[in-house]
Formats: sequence, C-alpha cells, structure tokens
Amino acid sequence: MELSQRKCVPCEGGVPALGAGQVVTLISQLPGWRVAPGESELHKRYNFKNFVETMAFVNRIAELAEGEGHHPDFCVRYNVLDVALSTHAVSGLTENDFILAAKIDQLG
Repeated sequence: MELSQRKCVPCEGGVPALGAGQVVTLISQLPGWRVAPGESELHKRYNFKNFVETMAFVNRIAELAEGEGHHPDFCVRYNVLDVALSTHAVSGLTENDFILAAKIDQLG
C-alpha cells in the first residue's frame, strides 16, 4: 500500500527505530526528502512566493498532523519552510514519519 494511503499508528516507545536499510527503502518513495548522515530526522524544504503562502501551508500541515496524531517540527523563514520529522518516543525514525511525509507532499 502506498505510504500516503496509510494511517499513522500511535507510538509510545517500546519499539525500535527503523534500521538504515528500511530508511533507504522508504525514503526512495519520497522525492525531495532526505536524512542527513548521522541524523535520525527526515527533512524537506519547501519554497513559496511569500510569507502568507508559507503560513497557509504550515496550517494545512498542522491540521493534517493533528489528524494523524504525529507532529513535525517547522522552521519558517518568510517564504521558506523546513519540515523535520522523527518519532521522539523512539529517538529515531518510524514508518509514521514516512507516512506523514507522503501526506504532506500531497498537500502541496
């Protein structure tokens, strides 16, 4: 099943973070997303025409994230939005991060 068609599953810890091979497999389905070497966060940068468009997109992501029960970190610089995803309960990446990334891409 495509990542964007799946639903985030509540994670309260007690499960391992994804291994490097699993991360490579899942990230191949997400154009533009990256995991920097030595990091355990999924990142993507979005560019917009202006601040209003940037914040409108942030608000759409916030609504989506709340519905999924999985929340990204944001950094807004006028017309640039950096999104970071990780699963804090496992101090790493889980499938939830990739599911939410795929759904965020569908918003844009």
